[in-house]
Amino acid sequence: MIRPELRQSFGRHAELIIFVGLTGLGLWLAFRGGWFLALVGGAVVLVGAVLALGALRRGAFRRPVAAPGVVEVVEGAIRYYGATELGGEIALRDLTEIRLLRVRARAHWRLRSHTGEALLVPADAAGAEALADAFTALPGLDMRAVSAALAHVADQRDAIRTVWRRQD
Repeated sequence: MIRPELRQSFGRHAELIIFVGLTGLGLWLAFRGGWFLALVGGAVVLVGAVLALGALRRGAFRRPVAAPGVVEVVEGAIRYYGATELGGEIALRDLTEIRLLRVRARAHWRLRSHTGEALLVPADAAGAEALADAFTALPGLDMRAVSAALAHVADQRDAIRTVWRRQD
């Protein structure tokens, strides 16, 4: 008998909880005794900590689905299929700028290509959490800045924040 709000919170942070548990398992294993177990435990701690850090950074991208449409990241391309808005596709290699802005009281990613085309993707569309992994492939992108921008735009009524620009 778990309260619904706790179940929802655990569900939202399940990935992070699992990787923190893996890190704890590695610590337990490292202190069991002997150099071999310490070495194996240290490796498990390292893997668990790296995965937990990635889960923590992706956590800001997980939002309840409230916007129409679906986001997909397939073979180096970001695709947004809009239900009531225009959709489109933009390749990661063609991206020159990523902005986060509020349009009609909803956070949107504005992805601009080198040809000047722009794609607006709602931050709370289904599948938008896949953008976290896609954005990490971009050179020079700081995921802490992206998470801070998501928090900033969520708190403001009208906000625009540039989170990444390609350096040529």
